[in-house]
Amino acid sequence: MAWSPKIEEHVLCKRIPTWPYGDPKDRRIVGYDDYTKTGGYEGLRKALTMAPGDVVEAVKTSMLRGRGGAGFPTGLKWTFLPKLEDGKDSLEQRGPRYLAVNADESEPGTFKDRLLMDFDPHLVLEGIAITCYACRLDKAFIYIRGEYHHQAKVLEKAIAEAYDKGIFGPKGLTNTDANTGGTRFQVDCYVHRGAGAYICGEETALLEGLEGKRGWPRIKPPFPAVEGLFGRPTIINNVETLAHVPSIVENGAEWFTKQGVESTVGGPPSYGTKLMGVSGHVNRPGVYELELGIPLKVLVEEYCGGMRNGKKYKAAIPGGVSMGVLGTDQYEAELDFDIGRKYNVLGLGTAGPTVFDEDTDMVAVARNIARFYKHESCGQCTPCREGTGWLYQLVSRIEDGHAKTKDLDMALEIATSMGSMPGTTICGLADGNNWALRTIMNKFRDEFESRVKPSHVAVKMTIGAAAHS
Repeated sequence: MAWSPKIEEHVLCKRIPTWPYGDPKDRRIVGYDDYTKTGGYEGLRKALTMAPGDVVEAVKTSMLRGRGGAGFPTGLKWTFLPKLEDGKDSLEQRGPRYLAVNADESEPGTFKDRLLMDFDPHLVLEGIAITCYACRLDKAFIYIRGEYHHQAKVLEKAIAEAYDKGIFGPKGLTNTDANTGGTRFQVDCYVHRGAGAYICGEETALLEGLEGKRGWPRIKPPFPAVEGLFGRPTIINNVETLAHVPSIVENGAEWFTKQGVESTVGGPPSYGTKLMGVSGHVNRPGVYELELGIPLKVLVEEYCGGMRNGKKYKAAIPGGVSMGVLGTDQYEAELDFDIGRKYNVLGLGTAGPTVFDEDTDMVAVARNIARFYKHESCGQCTPCREGTGWLYQLVSRIEDGHAKTKDLDMALEIATSMGSMPGTTICGLADGNNWALRTIMNKFRDEFESRVKPSHVAVKMTIGAAAHS
């Protein structure tokens, strides 16, 4: 498949050496001074000369879609906040409003946000500052997964630099006369470390965790933009999403829309570059910044050095295990937000492909995924709490060779009846389990059927109410 990038440079990885434009061995943490010397915080300075509503409109026009998994248009999400009356945008008049940064990144096979937090934390902080200014958000909380010990320390050091250099706090850039929003404005930023729960990657469970509660997803409505953290209007954005904001503000929405691809199925376009964390059976796994729309085959063979040990491609998970699997005949699938409707997966997700070679046991893959979801279900919804356990038992039985055909059918029936899309659970954890298992079972049905024993169901013929078999 012919494919060529429209830009020959990195946007998010401008300061992070990444193949093919740099050697990862040269990576180091970019501090405030190095960040500003390479154009850092210019997007924020430009934003401060604009009215907050104009910044929101620029991001909305860019059609930047969320990079956390769902792909919802970012600027549109910002407009869901309650409108402020003219001249009443001070904290005392409107009350507190918050930004929650989703840095949980606990989706298996996903490690692209970690790259930004590891080496270029100020890019994320600049995106946070611009977003807070544009949406009139007073405090930002970076909810980072509990296992990211080093990344939390890097962020905390960068935040301390940002306070010292005039980005956050009462002496920050957002509290100077350059602010054209009408009132002097300041932003505070904090790191909040989670306890390692997968479910806290779901936005409302993340809010519960921030409030010090058990990470249980909330019923919606009310939506977070109206009633979120501590019952106040809240915007929730992913790390990579916010990292795109400075370049959009600095270069303009039109510049951003020249990257990526248009939709081919009538949905919103897939503009911009995307961090793609590739793992599995490839010669050069790692994080690559590429334009949306790149075919999986091109990513693997031209950027990742091909399949490991010269083996053939068999399957791939396009973006975190919850998205389901691409089959052997879907090697050239385009990695954009249309992938779900075109290739029968849940979606692009985090765009972190896990690639499997020809020797992979897909039954074992399904069992491992089922075990993960059984462990990570919060237990609030009965179909998810019980269904994840049943699926793990059934797939384990199939893998062990002790199952019958009816067990395979039962596993598919259970999978398709649990999740927020069938309407049986509050959040999408069960949907992730559902799509992961049934796409593997359906696209590699022969592997499952070879492990089960045929079921014989006797058919009884009756004539009349009193007939005997």
